[in-house]
Amino acid sequence: MSLRFHEIAESRHRILNPLTDDKLDLLGEICHFGPGTRILDLACGKGELLSRWAADYGIQGVGVDISKAFLNAAAIRAEELGVADRVEFVETDAGTYEAAPESYDVVSCIGATWIGGGLTGTLELMRRWLRPNGIVLVGECYWTSPPPPEACTALQVDEDAFTSLPGTAERAESAGFELLEMVLANPDSWDRYVASQWWTISDWLRENPDDPDAPAMRDFLTQTRRSHLEYGRDYLGWGVFVLRPS
Repeated sequence: MSLRFHEIAESRHRILNPLTDDKLDLLGEICHFGPGTRILDLACGKGELLSRWAADYGIQGVGVDISKAFLNAAAIRAEELGVADRVEFVETDAGTYEAAPESYDVVSCIGATWIGGGLTGTLELMRRWLRPNGIVLVGECYWTSPPPPEACTALQVDEDAFTSLPGTAERAESAGFELLEMVLANPDSWDRYVASQWWTISDWLRENPDDPDAPAMRDFLTQTRRSHLEYGRDYLGWGVFVLRPS
């Protein structure tokens, strides 16, 4: 899925993953942030995590993303919440972002572990910017039950890209992190993230029938709708895992 497809499909979203508003609030409560907590959010999307937590808890943060469209939306949201002086957004590849080592209390990557080639590699990236006794927030898919080969094909993922929920904890542990807490999506959370894109894409196709990307976008809509209904709801889980170096 190209970046432009993401920008179209998620143009009406504020949170670009299966984390609903109430679960984002719950995650903030769990982490006990205080004024001045410094957060680096890798692949931050529209910056809802940083802006909301800056408003609610007084955190300071930097969000990194490759999408100019998403970052423009993030800047508008920060202004709306009155926190533009506490958050900064940087347009660059999160996988190659440079910052001073050990300069953040929290490093997050919520649903974009592709930046490090998977969970283990992304945790290694995140570790370099984490202060001693800091925490990591990582959003990752997991299999709720072993998927048949046709599920992986339909969802366009390798079977070993994800593992079970206990296996996810084991991967984190093998990378040198302890699992402290977690906030998991449920089928309704997935619907709100995935299914709500269908209407957005359908409207875009009606409004842009002659766009060069319209045929591929129409195929994407058909594929993502079918794969979610047939396999995603039954086999694919997702959660944010709160980790600390062990």
